[in-house]
Amino acid sequence: MRTAAAAAAAVVLLVAAAPLEAQPRRRAAPRAPATPYTTTLTLDEMRNRQAVLETSYGTIVFELLPDLAPNHVGYFIEQARAGAYDGTTFHRAVRYGIIQGGDPISRDPARRDQYGTGGLGVLKAEFSDTPMTRGTVAAVLRPNQPDSAGSQFFIAITDQPALTGKYTVFARVVEGLEVAQKISEAPVDANGRVEERIEITRVTIRETPPPEPEPFSTETVDELAQWRAVLETDRGEITIAFMPDKAPEHVRNFLRLASAGVYDGTSFHRIVRGFVVQTGMISTRRTPLTQKQQALVRNLQPEFNDTPHELGVVSMARLDDPASASTSFFICTGPAPSLDGKYTAFGRVVGGLDVVQALDQVPVNGDAPVERIELVKVRLEKP
Repeated sequence: MRTAAAAAAAVVLLVAAAPLEAQPRRRAAPRAPATPYTTTLTLDEMRNRQAVLETSYGTIVFELLPDLAPNHVGYFIEQARAGAYDGTTFHRAVRYGIIQGGDPISRDPARRDQYGTGGLGVLKAEFSDTPMTRGTVAAVLRPNQPDSAGSQFFIAITDQPALTGKYTVFARVVEGLEVAQKISEAPVDANGRVEERIEITRVTIRETPPPEPEPFSTETVDELAQWRAVLETDRGEITIAFMPDKAPEHVRNFLRLASAGVYDGTSFHRIVRGFVVQTGMISTRRTPLTQKQQALVRNLQPEFNDTPHELGVVSMARLDDPASASTSFFICTGPAPSLDGKYTAFGRVVGGLDVVQALDQVPVNGDAPVERIELVKVRLEKP
């Protein structure tokens, strides 16, 4: 993957430059729109609003930010309600950098060479010092014309610090950032135009829905204790029972991550014979986390307890900081008293101990398995 800095360097060329022309062009002098657009919507009418972009790659949701850029948000809402984005495309992309869309000309495949020139010259700049971080949505400009924004916008797929303060930020992606990243990976031609037609089929404006309660946030200790987790591995199944009376927040965390599919597609990345087998590390996943999954990943405060680390005990891995446990966990394959009171034990293997013991014996290079051992899925059940 390209670094954020490299992507930023490329994105400046992409967003700040109009489409390439056959002949050289003179440097344009900055100018404002003849009659800049001013929204008739009040801030209260624009606050707590989201834009839902249905695309041929999936759905992307923007949280609109009228307090940062009221006219840009008002114009976007007006255009969306008029159907102005429907049938347009994401016409430019920098891999892991940005994606750009919203040009009304992009409805017409026959005018592909003109993509990027339409829908501009409407809005005066509403620059701010809002960092151009991953998921930021900002207005596209003509080169050297700060007051030339319009319907076109771009989404930062990675942090783009070089663009902070140079483009008007008016929204932020709150759902579907993985869809935007996938669009950024689409092949482009020599001029940076996306070769595939990736359509914005529809844009609707809705009130921001209330936050959904996180799963497993309200259950009692007794209710948590009823759950079992079945680790479906490519070597067999392992069933874990939980000890919420010893470590309730660690149990909630594990169940929450499992229910969201965070563990699916990870691997057993560390095996120390007669000691532990370890899995759940996000970096071993076959696919990146979605935005919703990533929001569930957090560090945990320790809940050290009196459970001895012995064969079949499940405990959370961590770094030197006792409060650094997040997703990675291990299963003891033998007595490990050196871990007692220093790592949070939260479960115990109640089925498939033979699978755990077989994993303990696989060939390793150091403490890394020679062959990938897949944690295909974690299935939650109640007996």
